[in-house]
Amino acid sequence: MTKLALITSNQGKLREFRSELSRLDIEVTSTDESCEEIQADTIEEVVRYCLKDLGGRGVGNVIIDDSGLFIDSLGGFPGVYSSYVFRTLGCKGVLKLLEGKEDRSAHFSCCIGCILGSGENIVVTESVSGRIGTEEKGNQGFGFDPIFIPQEDQRTFAEMSIEEKNPISHRGKAIRAFAEMLKRKRGVR
Repeated sequence: MTKLALITSNQGKLREFRSELSRLDIEVTSTDESCEEIQADTIEEVVRYCLKDLGGRGVGNVIIDDSGLFIDSLGGFPGVYSSYVFRTLGCKGVLKLLEGKEDRSAHFSCCIGCILGSGENIVVTESVSGRIGTEEKGNQGFGFDPIFIPQEDQRTFAEMSIEEKNPISHRGKAIRAFAEMLKRKRGVR
């Protein structure tokens, strides 16, 4: 069994990783290891910088996840600042910013980076398109899940079980893409 440690204090993220990767005989634990989060234009830049920082300190077998909510009518805001905006404004604040706006289109993106014990890196990014609802709905998930409605659905992520959300979510897609890359590196087909 492969063991990887996810750098997070977010139990929702940890559950999503465990749910997807346990089927591939990958045990995911959490770690309080940290890396400096730089101010950057993309979530990929943040992840790659953290991987370089961790690798330089000899840390391996860790996963980093940086995700963001990008709202079209707000010029992609909050984007790379999603965690900060959630802590300071929350879902209610984002809904307030969108009052009177017809265009509520948005997408969630997730970049997963992993530094293996060998020092080799894996980086994948996936997205899901959708829109921002007009009110918070649901009590599943975390973060902006209560206001994000994925394309081709009428429910927010927070109205879905983890089994319903993971197949279509940005993180679920990224985890599966990461798992495929990891399998190729391990020579598993």
